[in-house]
Amino acid sequence: MDSQRVMDYMMEVELAAEDVLSDKQQIVDLDSRRNRNREAMNVLRNSDSDHDKVKVCFGNMFIKFPKENTRSMIQKDQEQLEQEINNLRKGLKAKVNRLNDLQGKPELRGYNLSPLTGDELKAINSILKR
Repeated sequence: MDSQRVMDYMMEVELAAEDVLSDKQQIVDLDSRRNRNREAMNVLRNSDSDHDKVKVCFGNMFIKFPKENTRSMIQKDQEQLEQEINNLRKGLKAKVNRLNDLQGKPELRGYNLSPLTGDELKAINSILKR
């Protein structure tokens, strides 16, 4: 009976750790896609050609597509990627805390910090300039 409890505990810890690792890997993959999109936007922005259409890779084929439509598609994809990455990061905090709790470790300090908003930053800067 005691060995079964230990096995159940170990399985629960392993599942929680796998969940954390899979979320971290998904964040890395999404960030890689986001960087490729950023590179594509820079190429479109710095392109010297006067062509109205550019070649875009969809899966395993290239299609000529209008520049503006391509730019808007990439921008929408960037926004979606940002949202997915932020959601994963928010969920990752709770999963890491749960894993630490299962392992008997204390909760991470300073892990729930968030950056200052623009208004807060302006207020601090105005106070410091006095």
